[in-house]
Amino acid sequence: MINKSVGKSGIVYSTEHGTMCPACGKPLAKCSCPQKIPEIQGDGNVRIAWETKGRKGSGVTVITGLPAPIDALKTLAKTLKRKCGCGGTVKNGSLEIQGDHRDLLLAELQELGYKVKCTGR
Repeated sequence: MINKSVGKSGIVYSTEHGTMCPACGKPLAKCSCPQKIPEIQGDGNVRIAWETKGRKGSGVTVITGLPAPIDALKTLAKTLKRKCGCGGTVKNGSLEIQGDHRDLLLAELQELGYKVKCTGR
């Protein structure tokens, strides 16, 4: 078994277990460190916007400012896509829902307890 280590930070990679957590030293699969929830960016408002730039005229509704980890964003995106009856994705911490669904998404996010603003109208 070959272990690679870096200075004072401890084992970074083990050929037996793979990548190691730098905080607790356990393999990432068995890491017991609490997951950090991202802090609210900016003023705490969730923003809903309509964008067509770079999409050859096809538009998407973009939701930014959601204070949630990536797994929660994926779950929320799945719920919102089902509600709108369309596709979408999670990119760079924001949700992209295909089509213009600003009014429906505004009502749905307010119902979920978020402070929401529509931008670009």
